[in-house]
Amino acid sequence: MTKKLHGIIPPIISPVDESENIDVEGYKNLLDYCIAGGLHGIFAAGTNGEALALTQSERNKIIKITLEHIDGRIPVIAGVMDSSTRRVIENIKALEGMGGDCAAVTPIFYDRHTSQSETIRHFENILKETNVDLVIYNIPPFTGIKLTAETVIEIAELDRNRIVAYKDSSGAYAEFMQVLAKYKDTSFSVMQGVTGQALSAVLLGADGFVPALAPAFPEMFVAAYEAAKSKDVNLTWKYNELIRESSKILSMSKNATAAAKYAISLRGFTDQRVIVPQDTIQPGEEVKIRDKVSEIDREFAAMNAAV
Repeated sequence: MTKKLHGIIPPIISPVDESENIDVEGYKNLLDYCIAGGLHGIFAAGTNGEALALTQSERNKIIKITLEHIDGRIPVIAGVMDSSTRRVIENIKALEGMGGDCAAVTPIFYDRHTSQSETIRHFENILKETNVDLVIYNIPPFTGIKLTAETVIEIAELDRNRIVAYKDSSGAYAEFMQVLAKYKDTSFSVMQGVTGQALSAVLLGADGFVPALAPAFPEMFVAAYEAAKSKDVNLTWKYNELIRESSKILSMSKNATAAAKYAISLRGFTDQRVIVPQDTIQPGEEVKIRDKVSEIDREFAAMNAAV
């Protein structure tokens, strides 16, 4: 049984310059750092990548750079989410033209949702007009609708060859487990999108997770995943505590994206800049995040030394 997607696949940031265009060289260096750290894939143009804040041309640009620079070394998922089926299909057509082969699809957003079945129709029409693999992406805070486990399963069964994974950022753990129980021993990947729930999910058979801070701590997240995958409960518990500490970074600024971008910028590849009009990180917040990053680095090093 082969899983196309597994492990740690971060929703990577989109570093930008003063004109809010992609910082190409900084981004490439960050991608190389992620791969050297052992990350298993990259999710480009996602929520943490400010995909809908970028212009369409810059959104396409970062996907293209990701595909070309990674060049098949690890899988790339491209965010194609949008506000209508037609717009998503156009985004996927652009992805296909770049040579991409996997797209993350959410329910449409900025819409008066009326039923779960509208999202099933959304996927049905996308499947008819495109050729790439699809990842079902459940993220209700940004779409305004929470897909039920039954809906996710119905979508997955539309085409078991092309619908290859589920990323759940709903926080509804019991429903996540319902999907996992259905697909645990199949080629369909079930990925946790809420970092605080991730390691327990992997212990129970989930295929991986999608943490925003993995580009800042790639080796730590990979080690945590491997501990959970190997069913080492005691070591997984220790990593869970360390990851919970690292997650505090995201609440050290009023804007979690700004906090993540600043933490990742401390690795020396990219700027901390977020796209207007988002709140930027403040000097006092920078100090707290720098201190927390240093603390996590020390604790991870100590854990490695003790093994």
